Amino acid sequence: MNALKTYFLSRLLREKLLLVVIVILVALTFLSNFSGRVARAWRTQHTTTVTLADQAQWLANRTTIEEEAGKAVKNLDPAKTLDDTQLVGELNGLARAQGLKFTSDTPRTERSGQFAVHTVQFNLLKMDWNSLKSFYLELTKRSPYIGIEQFSLQAERANPALLNASLRVSSVEIVH
Repeated sequence: MNALKTYFLSRLLREKLLLVVIVILVALTFLSNFSGRVARAWRTQHTTTVTLADQAQWLANRTTIEEEAGKAVKNLDPAKTLDDTQLVGELNGLARAQGLKFTSDTPRTERSGQFAVHTVQFNLLKMDWNSLKSFYLELTKRSPYIGIEQFSLQAERANPALLNASLRVSSVEIVH
């Protein structure tokens, strides 16, 4: 340490100032990097704590959830539940019955115990309000087996009297 002190004191004033500035910049860089790591660690710890609390709540309510799921299954007719292909077919049939143009994406399936939930993005193109309303009313008749999760409505750019609708539709299937 004495050698560094002797070396520092033997330098000219401008060299001393330059060395001090370099040491300060190195210290600031280190502290900046360290504070970034501390912030990331805190965010990770906070996210983990929130996730664990959420999971603990689900586990604490497990029996209630299972009882409610059992009651819900008793109210559903397994013959009326739809798989992913039947969901797309049902939506296509409803749209064709109303004379609507449509597109649909490939359905996604999430399985959980005795249920499978099938979700598909379904787009209705260039239709009038009455056709959309009729489609919606026919679709609601199939509740609770088919439901709308998300709905977006826009006016057609070329003809504002026509509408474009985007729906995320899901169906529940009882898996045996």
